[in-house]
Amino acid sequence: MKRLIRKILREEINKSDRHYRILDKISDHVHLPYFKSMEGLTIDDKDDQLYIMKKILGDGITIHLEGLWEYPYDDLTIIKDGKGNEIYEEFFDDGSKNPDSYDGKWEKNEYDDKGNLIYNESSNGDWRKWGYDDKGNKIYYENSDGYWKKYEYDDKGNKIYFEDSDGDWGKYEYDDKGNQIYFESSYGTWKKWVYDDKGNQIYYENSDGYIIDVR
Repeated sequence: MKRLIRKILREEINKSDRHYRILDKISDHVHLPYFKSMEGLTIDDKDDQLYIMKKILGDGITIHLEGLWEYPYDDLTIIKDGKGNEIYEEFFDDGSKNPDSYDGKWEKNEYDDKGNLIYNESSNGDWRKWGYDDKGNKIYYENSDGYWKKYEYDDKGNKIYFEDSDGDWGKYEYDDKGNQIYFESSYGTWKKWVYDDKGNQIYYENSDGYIIDVR
C-alpha cells in the first residue's frame, strides 16, 4: 500500500486532478497524530500535507514549523485557523533517535466564535474545558481529573464569587470605582482594602491581624 501510494504520487509530478483525487482518498485514512500518520503513508510533501489537513480541519488553516532548542531536541508543527488561533500542534522527531523523543505527541484546541479557548485535549488523554458568559468572562472550568470551578461576576465584570469541586469558595466585594475592598474564603480568611478619592490604597487589613494604615 505504501509503495503504491509513493509510486503514484511521485509519478504525478505536475499534481494533476488525479493527484488530488488520490489525496482525497488518502485523507480518509489519516488520523491522530496527523503528521505521524501521513508520514506512515509516505506523504512528506508539505503542500500535500497542507491539502490533506485542510480536508480534515477546513480551509483557512496554516501550518507553521518551530524548532525547540532544548532537550529532547524535537521540533514542533503548529496549525492555526484563519483567526490565528492555534488549533493543533504535534511534535516530530528531528532524527536524533533520542529514546525520550516526543515524536507523535499532539495537542488540539477548540475556540468559540469570540476566540475564547473552550476545549483542550492532548495525546496523553488529558482534557480541559472552559465556559464563558456573553461578556467573555470565564464562568466555568473542568478537567479530565474531575476537578471543576465556577465563577460569578457583577454587572461591571468584576469577579464576585467562585467555588470548586473541592468545596473551596471565595467572595469578592468592590467599591463604585471597581477597587476591590473585601475578600473572604472558605478557609475562614479575609482581607479588607480602603482607597482615597484618587484610587490610592490607604488601608489594608487581613484575618491574620496584619494591618497597613497610611491614612
